[in-house]
Amino acid sequence: MVEEPGRRERKKQRTREALIAEALRLFERQGYDGTTVAEIAAAADVSTRTFFLHFPTKEDVLLANTEVRMDLGLAAVAGRRPGERPAAVLARAIEEMIARTWEADLAGGPARLRADVLASSPAAQGRLLQRFLAAHAELTDALLRACPEELDRVGAAALVGGMCGAVGGAALTSLRQGDSPEQVRDAMRRAIDLYR
Repeated sequence: MVEEPGRRERKKQRTREALIAEALRLFERQGYDGTTVAEIAAAADVSTRTFFLHFPTKEDVLLANTEVRMDLGLAAVAGRRPGERPAAVLARAIEEMIARTWEADLAGGPARLRADVLASSPAAQGRLLQRFLAAHAELTDALLRACPEELDRVGAAALVGGMCGAVGGAALTSLRQGDSPEQVRDAMRRAIDLYR
């Protein structure tokens, strides 16, 4: 039986969602660099302090679901099936990440705006790179734990870097050329298939 979140947790989640929605609305209307954290907080009817309780930086609003994605991916790698090859384990983990969270971002429409900001803002690019490197290290460690007989650290890092780079590159390219959410998802899956 799945427990429903308590009232306090639901309120926290609503505040987080409001901050994301208002930030994206303001980014679209007045540009990423033209929007301050104080403006986002005011639009969501919370204090600046509350903003920083939810997001360490303005850039983190753009990357709001990355922790959820990582948890899904790490759990999938840890659940390696008997005889499953390392590339297949990682492919399944990334597909899980796409299916459970990325589609929701795409269906809501903010993914293209996020991609545009990430492509044009040095601060956002820097934060994305920090997150990418941390995720790369976590997935590499998880893959090493799941496949200790097949991979060493260099092999695991190369596999994670190649597959994640391919998926990210395919997604950004598809978004930039104006593809539909379904086409972006398919581009990401095509990138995974290159490693099977």
